[in-house]
Amino acid sequence: MRILITSKAGAGHAGPLLPFAHAFRRTGASVLVAAPRDASALITGAGLPYHPLPDPPAERDAVFGALDGLSHEEAGLRVMREVFAGIDTTSALPGTLRALADYHPDIVLRDPTEFAGLLAAERFRVPHGRIAIMSAAMETWGVPVVAGVLDDHRKRLGLRPDPHGHAILDSPYLTVIPEAMETPEDPGPAHASRFRESDPGAPPLPDYWDGDERPLVYVTYGSVTPAMPGFPELFRATVAALADLPVRALFTIGAGTDRAALGPVPPNVHVEPWVPQAAVMPHAAAMVSHGGSGTTRMALAAGVPNVVVPGFADQPRNAERVAELGAGIALPEWREGVAGIGDAVRRVLSDPSYRLAAERVAAEVAALPPIDDAMAVLGDWLELARAA
Repeated sequence: MRILITSKAGAGHAGPLLPFAHAFRRTGASVLVAAPRDASALITGAGLPYHPLPDPPAERDAVFGALDGLSHEEAGLRVMREVFAGIDTTSALPGTLRALADYHPDIVLRDPTEFAGLLAAERFRVPHGRIAIMSAAMETWGVPVVAGVLDDHRKRLGLRPDPHGHAILDSPYLTVIPEAMETPEDPGPAHASRFRESDPGAPPLPDYWDGDERPLVYVTYGSVTPAMPGFPELFRATVAALADLPVRALFTIGAGTDRAALGPVPPNVHVEPWVPQAAVMPHAAAMVSHGGSGTTRMALAAGVPNVVVPGFADQPRNAERVAELGAGIALPEWREGVAGIGDAVRRVLSDPSYRLAAERVAAEVAALPPIDDAMAVLGDWLELARAA
């Protein structure tokens, strides 16, 4: 089987697709990943065949620059409609069409916020599906938002309109997000196939703390927040909250962040550009994060309680869900929430109920089928599609 995977740039977009790509290859499939050039290091670094697409044009910056003062709902609407379905899709579509013409895939699997793969698959009459990067409720919300823009693209390609998004909602849905993380009112499509990632085992972390064996707190605000203007303030406030706690902390800030501009840190805090999260989780007693879907899922899958300081997109929803599960503490958005980090970390470390709740999610994840079974699911779906 030949599988084309399409993604936007950014670890939060491409990262969740890569375990599936490796699983497909382990079971004998040919895989090609098409994504903007900004994703090239992540994809080629993972050892996967890569089809480069242009990075989106600078005009998207004007949209993001106009989001200040908008509610989460209003900002999300503009980004989904104008950037993801509009500017980004227009930029990626010619190269994605070429990828299908040259590669002749049997199926296209895409990041659900990436729509050039969907349109190109329809143009070439190739089956398509989705690999979730966040909760199903976010896509349920987003499909009607982008439907009209996608139909504009379809009109230019000579395709039939799909005003209700059935082409998306009825397509195969693969995910490593456990049902516990989904919104109870919208747990995802009935035909969703859930899997657990393979566990490669975690080597010991380097001894950044000179023999200090106090509980490890892992801190990350993802790959986007460190590039935002307010990150130095967030960094310093977080470090100050951890300085007097009886913990050691590993703080990852992203490869593109100027470490020197962030200021000094106390001895119990060690800063790295990036560390594989799978290597950290088995050693972590708690995590402080932005509430990104991938980061939150990985912590809960390892039974690690969370302190979530959300920012944007699906992060407030993920923070709320962590709190509902009892697996951590949701603080207000970071401009207000940083003041509560120290007390929240103390609580999740001292109250065993938070870890027990996280471990219940971890048990749910452990009961899921392995990700290598996704290949059989795809094969069965394609057989049904061909017989229809």
